[in-house]
Amino acid sequence: MKMFQLFIVFLFFVLGNHLYSQENDVVKEVKVQSKKLKKAVDTRNISAQADSYYNIGETFFNDGNFAKSEEYFIRAKNIYEKLNDKPNIEKTTRRLAQSQEKQNKITPAISNYNRAAEVSYSKSKAVNSNDATRLSTNSQDVKAEAIQSNIQISEKENDKAELAENYSQMAEVNIQQNNIPKAEENLTNAYKISKKEAPQQALEINKKLTDFYVENKKFDKAIEAKKTVLEEEFVKKNSQKQVEQIQELADIYIRKNDTEEAIDLLKKSYKIALEKGHTLEAQKSVKKLDSLYNVSENTNASVQLYRDFLGKLPDLVSKDRSLVDNKILEETEQRIAQLEKERELKDELIRKKNIFNYGLIGALLLLIVFIYIIFRTLKKVQVKNKKIALQSLRREMNPHFIFNSLNSVNHFIATNNELEANQYLTKFSKLMRGVMENSTEDFIPFQQELDLLQNYLALEKTRFADKFDFNIEVDESLNTQNLKVPGMLVQPFLENAIWHGLRYRTEKGFLKLSFEKENQNLKIIIEDNGIGIEESKKQKTEYQKAREGRGMKNTLERIELLNDLYNQNIQCKITDKKDKQGVSVKIIYKLIDK
Repeated sequence: MKMFQLFIVFLFFVLGNHLYSQENDVVKEVKVQSKKLKKAVDTRNISAQADSYYNIGETFFNDGNFAKSEEYFIRAKNIYEKLNDKPNIEKTTRRLAQSQEKQNKITPAISNYNRAAEVSYSKSKAVNSNDATRLSTNSQDVKAEAIQSNIQISEKENDKAELAENYSQMAEVNIQQNNIPKAEENLTNAYKISKKEAPQQALEINKKLTDFYVENKKFDKAIEAKKTVLEEEFVKKNSQKQVEQIQELADIYIRKNDTEEAIDLLKKSYKIALEKGHTLEAQKSVKKLDSLYNVSENTNASVQLYRDFLGKLPDLVSKDRSLVDNKILEETEQRIAQLEKERELKDELIRKKNIFNYGLIGALLLLIVFIYIIFRTLKKVQVKNKKIALQSLRREMNPHFIFNSLNSVNHFIATNNELEANQYLTKFSKLMRGVMENSTEDFIPFQQELDLLQNYLALEKTRFADKFDFNIEVDESLNTQNLKVPGMLVQPFLENAIWHGLRYRTEKGFLKLSFEKENQNLKIIIEDNGIGIEESKKQKTEYQKAREGRGMKNTLERIELLNDLYNQNIQCKITDKKDKQGVSVKIIYKLIDK
């Protein structure tokens, strides 16, 4: 007998005893979702990938394969979390928690119920929070309160599957509270609701109900409940479920010590399994019968049973669709696993590509920043050089002015005119001090510029007393204290008017300097009645023509630098007067406040 048993065990190991039996509709649904998953991976539709994983998990959940459903719900949840798709996160996380609770994985189930509550709203939030509370507490009263809250919500939402599960949960609390009538009532209600909506759930609840009756020695009620299930259409149409329920009924009779009835039921389940091609179910029936025969020491019946089973086994295996379905399902899951690897590989390739692209963009940005820094540095150097050049030009005094001033002093001393020499030196030193004080600034207060020009003209008037008179006019609308102007920009034009125009007159001439406000600009007009530009050129000696003049060149360079550095747009126009003798100079630039 032992040899027969060992042979049977070996044979079923070869045939795939560890494979689980599945219905055709489960295999078909998984295959359909597998195709959708492949398309989603190929098109990189992340949301569709998660949907396929969820649907596969739901298929396994409804068939009672909670370990597999947990696996696929986790995959779906991870993707939905990345997408921050809160409605689907709530739906999937709740299903995941239910799968884990069915496997008695209480701690992760509580965590996922809490996560589902965290991302859900209103009633869904309350349902998930109640389930987390139910699993977390040891108080049966608190559990009952949480379940009752969910019953009310499920009734209002007309969610039959959830309502049946709530009644089943309440029955467990009733059992713990030793409230047997209430537990029986709730399990009965749960079964009535679920048999119309979820057959697999109805079978689970019926098993819980019959186990409850058996534990309480109510064997007749357990038998009646199981026979009721056997009359249900969803059991009659599914031969595998029918065999399983007959076997469970036989187990009840065994617990009741009614061996003969149990043997008859197991023979019936064995016969149906042989006819419909359910190899694993036939094996279970044989094992249970063998166990009963051993108890009654009916060795001949046991040997005859195994001989019958071995003789019919090849035909049984050939008819067993579940083994083929298991193989197909296994291959399908392998393809899904391969798709998962392909998706991960594609994600890794894209990640590496993105890293390369970001690295390249980063390098380009660094290069741009580097070029910008170089450009800005060069620009600063250029600006600094221009400011240095501008400062250098500001500090240059016209050699004519210095040389002639010293000559004038020498003349006054030589003629024993000490008073004139002292007065001239006083004015000259005052002018030089004013120029030096402002030599570091590109712009100085308008009043200081006026004082410097006034001092300069007075100095020149001392030298050429009989050659010209001068007048300075300032527009009353100009604020001489707040306005800023380029220092000593006008002086070279005044010097030109005096030295190249007015001093060559036979009669005393006149020099006029005026400052006017024109819109947002300052207009400076310098007019003299000297000999004019053209006549001045004619009277130059060969030495003067050969010698390079620095006064006007210095000034024009300063104007160019001021325009470049400060966007001043300084305009300067020098012309001979048309109808009369003399030169007119017009300078226009923007008004600058302090």
